[in-house]
Amino acid sequence: MGKTISIANFKGGVGKTTSTINIGAALQSAGKRVLLLDLDPQYNLTQSLGVTHVERPVYGSLRGEYPLSPLVIMNGLDLIPSSLELIKAEIELAAEFKREDILNRLLAPLTPQYDYILLDCPPSLGLLTINAFVASDDIYVPVEAEFLALKGYAVLSEAIGRIGLTIDKVFVTKYDGRKILNRNVLDTIQNSLGDAAFKTAIRENVALAEAPTQGLDIFRYAPRSIGADDYRALTKEIMERP
Repeated sequence: MGKTISIANFKGGVGKTTSTINIGAALQSAGKRVLLLDLDPQYNLTQSLGVTHVERPVYGSLRGEYPLSPLVIMNGLDLIPSSLELIKAEIELAAEFKREDILNRLLAPLTPQYDYILLDCPPSLGLLTINAFVASDDIYVPVEAEFLALKGYAVLSEAIGRIGLTIDKVFVTKYDGRKILNRNVLDTIQNSLGDAAFKTAIRENVALAEAPTQGLDIFRYAPRSIGADDYRALTKEIMERP
């Protein structure tokens, strides 16, 4: 049975989609069978993997029109794409029976086929994100190496706690070790959260921003970059978790 992980943060621009793609690609390169699921109406994950024509986006599956339909990105790495239509899902699904469990039921037939399923969540605690959390074994939160990161984490943790869930792990993104503030923030996060924080920080790297413009993950675009090194290290930590 595979592990399902939500990658979430209420704040945009923290590296959710970048992390979903590159953790998934690192897992695939380690021989794991991986499914990525784009739950964001902005569908950045879908576009970042070079998928432009989507016949069966996740929106139709959530509406009960067809089962989840993975696309093959490369051997061992599949994608369930999204589309702009997904913006309608929050309203349309609100009246559904057990609406918070819809995604969990849809994923059930696919879970045995994969070692890891990664859910790229929208930057809000709406119905789509709650569906992702209910379907997940773990919730990972990327946070930027900035002054308000811990405060944002505290707010997010409290909000998730109100629905009976907890954040499992946090990792720092957009880290620049030359900056005193970044170093202080990283130290504070790791000291404050202890085992709830991954040791690996994802450093600022232009290749991470360039790779999606080519529809590629960092390992196919710039395998010797520090971005590739960091996501390999982070993924190693993920695989070591029980």
